[in-house]
Amino acid sequence: MATILYNNQPALRPARAFNKVLNDLLRDTLPTATEPSQTFVPLADILESEQGFELHLALPGVAKDDVKIDFQDGNLVISGERKATVAEENGPKFRRMEMAYGTFTRSFRLPDTVEITAIEAQLTDGVLRLKLPFDSKKVTKHHIEIQ
Repeated sequence: MATILYNNQPALRPARAFNKVLNDLLRDTLPTATEPSQTFVPLADILESEQGFELHLALPGVAKDDVKIDFQDGNLVISGERKATVAEENGPKFRRMEMAYGTFTRSFRLPDTVEITAIEAQLTDGVLRLKLPFDSKKVTKHHIEIQ
């Protein structure tokens, strides 16, 4: 009889280590870029607490004025641009570029339980932190006692 083991604890899964090895392996076989990219996708973490959600977006090197946050049709849309340093004609030339530059757009579908008018955003140390508090007036789950 076969035994099937399943690790349901995502923090203990070795997926990140495997992904890192695979990325390193593939990166070495790809040709190196010597020109800035036109677009990129910033990484995001989403946390949930009793007060609401918190969204962290990795935006190193992006100025606060280059980020735009909008809410439309139930979606939180974050867009902006990370500007590349342009190599001067007589200056040093890029030999390899691994950092991503250009424009970006991330869209997140928000549940009805988030109070849109109370969303707060802060950009420090290259991380955009958005606090998405729950709307205390809306009820999504309620137990009714039988009398």
